[in-house]
Amino acid sequence: MIENAAIKAILARRSIRRYENKPVEREKIDAILACAAAAPSANNFRPWHFIEVTDRKTLNALSDAHPYGKMLDESPLAVVVCAATEKFKTPDVWWEQDCGAAIQNILVAATALGLGSVWLGVHHSPNGLPDKIRAILGIPPHIQVAAIVAVGYGAETKPPYEAPDPALTHQGRW
Repeated sequence: MIENAAIKAILARRSIRRYENKPVEREKIDAILACAAAAPSANNFRPWHFIEVTDRKTLNALSDAHPYGKMLDESPLAVVVCAATEKFKTPDVWWEQDCGAAIQNILVAATALGLGSVWLGVHHSPNGLPDKIRAILGIPPHIQVAAIVAVGYGAETKPPYEAPDPALTHQGRW
């Protein structure tokens, strides 16, 4: 495998769901948000908005609202990724991919900075989850809520990924 810092961070990125009781430094939060905003975007629309959440009461409320978000009770930081789609002249069918790229940048940046993270889907969740998150964070109804990313100093470690399963890679055609 090629030795490269970016490749190392991508392969080391794992879903971390347990966190130390230690805040994430402002410089690291700023770097994560800068990386999120550097993601590619269809037609360069850049529909995303990022809500940085560090308030313990709000993190706990997000944890209570999200059926798979109990790690938010421990994480010192969450980044909620949203999209403003009302500005598009035609329905934007690409905003989910745009936000997915931004989320991946958040995950890899967190890993590169020595942090753990996990992606919690929101947009396609049942039981009104997007509206619950909107209510907690004061997000306007016309803004789409894509996901929440829990971030913090990991209280667990996982080995990096190795080469992909050969059965899942194809050359030239299926």
